[in-house]
Amino acid sequence: MLQVAALEEGDRAALQAFKSKISHDPQGVLNSWNDSRHFCEWEGITCGRWHKRVIALDLMSKALSGSLSPHIGNLSCLREINLMNNTIQGEIPREFGRLLRLEALLLSNSSLVGKIPANLSYCSGLTVLTLGCNKLEGIIPFEFVALYKLKRLALHRNNLTGGIPPFLGNLTSLKSVSLAGNSFGGNIPDSLGQLKELEALGISGNNLSGIIPPSIYNLSFLAIFSVSRNQIHGSLPQSLGLAFPNLKLFQIGQNFFSGSIPISLSNASKLEYIEIAYNSFFGKLSVNFGGMRNLSYLNLVFSNLGSGESDEMRFMDSLANCSKLRVLGLGGNQFGGALPHSITNLSSQLQILDLGYNQFHGSIPSGIGNLVNLYSLEMEENQFTGTIPKEMGKLLNLQGLDFSGNHFSGEIPSTLGNLSLLFQIFFNNNNFSGVIPSSLGNLKKLAFLEVSKNELSGTIPEDIFNISYLSNSLDLGQNHFVGSIPPRIGNLKALRSFVVSNNDLSGEIPSELGLCSSLEEIYLAGNFFHGSIPSFFKTSRGIRKADLSRNNLSGQIPLFLQALSLEYLNLSFNDFEGKLPTKGIFANASAISVIGCSRLCGGIPELQLPKCTENKSSRQKISQKLKIIFLTLSAFSGLVIVSFFIFYWHKRRRGPSRQPSIPMMRKAHPKMSYQSLFKATDGFSSTRLIGVGASKSFMVECKALKNIRHRNLVRVITSCSSIDFQGNDFKAIVYEYMPNGNLEKWLHPDAALQRDEEIKIPKLTLLQRISIAIDVASALEYLHHHCQEPILHCDLKPSNILLDKNFSAHIGDFGLARFHEAVSNPTSSSSVGVRGTIGYTAPGYNLHSNP
Repeated sequence: MLQVAALEEGDRAALQAFKSKISHDPQGVLNSWNDSRHFCEWEGITCGRWHKRVIALDLMSKALSGSLSPHIGNLSCLREINLMNNTIQGEIPREFGRLLRLEALLLSNSSLVGKIPANLSYCSGLTVLTLGCNKLEGIIPFEFVALYKLKRLALHRNNLTGGIPPFLGNLTSLKSVSLAGNSFGGNIPDSLGQLKELEALGISGNNLSGIIPPSIYNLSFLAIFSVSRNQIHGSLPQSLGLAFPNLKLFQIGQNFFSGSIPISLSNASKLEYIEIAYNSFFGKLSVNFGGMRNLSYLNLVFSNLGSGESDEMRFMDSLANCSKLRVLGLGGNQFGGALPHSITNLSSQLQILDLGYNQFHGSIPSGIGNLVNLYSLEMEENQFTGTIPKEMGKLLNLQGLDFSGNHFSGEIPSTLGNLSLLFQIFFNNNNFSGVIPSSLGNLKKLAFLEVSKNELSGTIPEDIFNISYLSNSLDLGQNHFVGSIPPRIGNLKALRSFVVSNNDLSGEIPSELGLCSSLEEIYLAGNFFHGSIPSFFKTSRGIRKADLSRNNLSGQIPLFLQALSLEYLNLSFNDFEGKLPTKGIFANASAISVIGCSRLCGGIPELQLPKCTENKSSRQKISQKLKIIFLTLSAFSGLVIVSFFIFYWHKRRRGPSRQPSIPMMRKAHPKMSYQSLFKATDGFSSTRLIGVGASKSFMVECKALKNIRHRNLVRVITSCSSIDFQGNDFKAIVYEYMPNGNLEKWLHPDAALQRDEEIKIPKLTLLQRISIAIDVASALEYLHHHCQEPILHCDLKPSNILLDKNFSAHIGDFGLARFHEAVSNPTSSSSVGVRGTIGYTAPGYNLHSNP
């Protein structure tokens, strides 16, 4: 009994060690693993009937993360480990080789790394070993030759190398071998033909070459045969269907098989999945698929099939009996002739029908509308003619429709607007005429609409610009569309490619294209667009290719095009003028084209444009503008000088102004909170502010205003020291309200208002301007000569001169003012740096300074 108890305690300790290596357990499956219950009652644990020893550890699909503890090797009675579909990392512990009673080891779909431990061969009772979908590397250990009871071996989707070991042929109990998705090379071992009980062989997605060994065709129990995506060549035996009577999945695509498809394949009546695409077969397809009642997938694309015989599509008649058929891929072959009427009798469960890249001709049978579950219909690059049957409007599950590269004619049926799930329409390179039906605007999930190279006409319907899902391509090029590009193009914010080249469109390029923020390619060539290159290009940083050639665009090439990440820019055959930029895309002669723009000059030498020369008339215009500016400044300067003379004449008559010797009685300053100020100023609107500065400038302004009084200085009402809504210190000085704002807006009105002819902007009269100049001079004279300490404003400009209701001027914003001590030494100079608005020097700076 003591020995049994010790063994049970060993199992408990091993399980606790396993738990300690699990770092993430989002479902809490290991919460039950505690001392409150026996470990045989823990979730995922199975013990033996006659003893309390662990025989199974099953935690499949529990979203566990962590690594494997080597202590699992101490669970000596363990028969099954199933940890599939978790995120187990690290290597497979070598200690697993001590589990001599282990029968099943399932570790697929995790994140295991390293090599497969060779000592797993000690687990000679193993019947199931699945390590697929991990990151294992190296070769299949030769020691596995000892696993003679193995029935299922799954090592798919790892990084295993080497060849498929021939010794696998000695493991005659094998029923399933899955080695797909690795890097195995070499030939398929002939010894695999010894696995008489083999039901599934999956070796696709490797680097295997050579032919399929003839011995493989002796495996009569084979139900799954998958060798696709390799480099296997050779032909298929004519007895294929007889050799594999139990075949359900036959997958040999993307190899180099040649010859014809054996007619005997008709005998493999259990087939559900046939994939022989991308090979080099030839000749007529004569297989009768009528006996394959469970066939759901038939993919023959790009297999070079087809004979040109009139009856070569007869096999389609037999497919009408395959009531479970969901996928039929015949594209990329040499099939020809008219589509048989039997195509309309195919399974109502058919979802994908691919007939593209063949030699079919004739029209589409109207019965195509019977295939009500189709979601992809591909007929591109054939020789179909006629019109699109209106019955297409019955295919309500259709998502992809490709009729490009044919000879279809007539109008695009409006019934296509019923197909609300349609994701892509490719009608380019046909002979469609008429207008684009406005009903296409109902296709809210449409991402591709390509109808280029047709005979379509009329204006571009605005309804299609309501399809906000249109994100990949809108191609209307090489038709006969007229009118302008509707401004609603801006609704297509996710559009990546916009093509309207070679139409008869006119007008200016709409600025709303700038709202298409995902635009990468824009092709507007060969139309009648006029005007300049729109400014939206400046913000359209994602555009890589642009073709504006063969239009009537004019003006200069904007410099902002240099900053875009363009890979191709064609501006040829327009009426651009001026200097061509030389940076960005313009520095790459192979990526830029300006042929036929005879008025351009400059650019890089490779473009061979003439040098730019300044013409005489432009110099004369510039000279004339300079004269006007000079005369205006002279007149204004004279006005200021006259104002100062008038001011001093008045001063002599009245005598010097004096400060009151007795301080005036002050009214109590009202208290104001931050909230009341915020509300009164519309959230500190710029129209309500005189100035903004740091705490230091606030103190300077308070000091400057403390002891000064003058009718031409803005009167202080109160101040505020508080906390703002973000918890920051807030200080403000509240001045008297000035109804007529600042002088800046009267001297330099808003440019937008000036352009508006309906708005009449009042102007200052000559007398008002003189009066304002006198008021400003009076205030400066007071600050410089009649304060206890002279004060220099340091930032006097029109925006700091406020006008009351009578247009009397008041100076404000003393945030940069400084006190000027009397200078005893006339040769000394101030070392204080220039202060005030950048680019502007206040007149007070020259006071008491040397020339």
